[in-house]
Amino acid sequence: MKDKKTVITYGTYDMLHKGHMRLLERSKALGDYLIVGVTDENYDRSRGKLNVVESTKKRVKAIEALDFVDKVIVETHKNQKAEDMVKYDVDIFAIGDDWVGAFDYLNEYTHVEYLPRTEGISSTKLRAENFDTIKLGIVGLGRDTQDFLDESKFVSNVKVNRIYSDDFLKVKAFTKDNNVIKYGHDNYDEFLDTTIQAVYVDTALNEHYTLIKKALQAGKHVLCENPLALNKKELKELLSLAKKEKKLLLSAVKTAFLPAFNQLLKEIDRGVIGEIKEVRATRTSLYKEKAYSDSFIKQGATNILSSYPSLLVNKVLGKTKNITFFDQIEDGYDINNLIITKHKKGALGISNVAVGMKSEGDAVISGTKGYIYIPAPWWLTKTFEVRFEDSHKTLSFNYEVEGSGLRYMLAEFTSLIQRGKRQSKMLTPSDMVGINRVLLEYNESKNSKTNKNKTKKEEK
Repeated sequence: MKDKKTVITYGTYDMLHKGHMRLLERSKALGDYLIVGVTDENYDRSRGKLNVVESTKKRVKAIEALDFVDKVIVETHKNQKAEDMVKYDVDIFAIGDDWVGAFDYLNEYTHVEYLPRTEGISSTKLRAENFDTIKLGIVGLGRDTQDFLDESKFVSNVKVNRIYSDDFLKVKAFTKDNNVIKYGHDNYDEFLDTTIQAVYVDTALNEHYTLIKKALQAGKHVLCENPLALNKKELKELLSLAKKEKKLLLSAVKTAFLPAFNQLLKEIDRGVIGEIKEVRATRTSLYKEKAYSDSFIKQGATNILSSYPSLLVNKVLGKTKNITFFDQIEDGYDINNLIITKHKKGALGISNVAVGMKSEGDAVISGTKGYIYIPAPWWLTKTFEVRFEDSHKTLSFNYEVEGSGLRYMLAEFTSLIQRGKRQSKMLTPSDMVGINRVLLEYNESKNSKTNKNKTKKEEK
């Protein structure tokens, strides 16, 4: 017969407050031994909690410091509660009464007790009282602008209310019947001279450097579609300027902020497939079939698409030692490029990008104990499998991705600004330099070839 009654409860416990404390105290009063499950930040994001301020580590430490809590665990996935009931031989599962009925299915494993919440206080309320809403303006007016606006509605700490484009007629037409954006500008200086605190830049790639530089100099935080710049000198200048102005400059590579992608990196860090020897990633798109303009497509496969494979390769393998390109040029731009990078201990990164052909958009990370397979589209990471020689040992990970995935990136961007942070752990300045190295070196090599050809013609 058990000599003590075990109680378990779960929560995010962001900005630990008296409401949390009272609920935990009531939970402990139901038994003798209290286990508290703190939700992991990736799991929180996957279930739509995008505005959590504190890291998993900080929230765990706060709960561990409570003398009436006997054990703290981290909740990482949807089915864990049932697994924990069995694992810890739980007698009572306690949860707030705002969840009444939602966990009745767990009565199969233990007794479910719904406890009254403390009225008038919540983490949501505290965040609203302690952090201002970020006013953000959009720079550029293209086919993805509406998608960004739609996604921003799911991030409660941001308000998008202005847009800039040098095409006055397009701006006027876009803002005429828009319920979100009321103010349109065709003068960039006037746009920056408003009350917006941050900008999202999505324009032609060769415009990024100038637009970002002006925004930083005007005291605005910047979220910009990658690449931030098309040569090393300009990228270094922008990162230095952001540091000098104490502003956040972040590449809008949305994959970096997805819950499943970050869980994948955690699995790799804990050595689940051993030493990594190779990373293969493909991203291709037939933009002509999507009616993209020739001017967009002629920016080339490497400039448009290489940031995503480079993100995976650099996050997994680290700093690149050297790069080899195998491109196919048509009409003056690369329609596809096979990019091979070498890393420490001889590990290889193999990236395939194309705007003039179509391939399976999956990814494989190969290690000495097994491999990880991410199905297409791997860059919108929802699921991945850890596979071994013995197929019975396969581990599957599944996360929800709401919308187009932009909301996770925007939530990280605005949360960093609110907390006074100027770097994201999910995409550090070093990461941004690493993923841009491929396209920067490719552009330099192209320019070098062009200049050599011009010189030869002049000599003739």
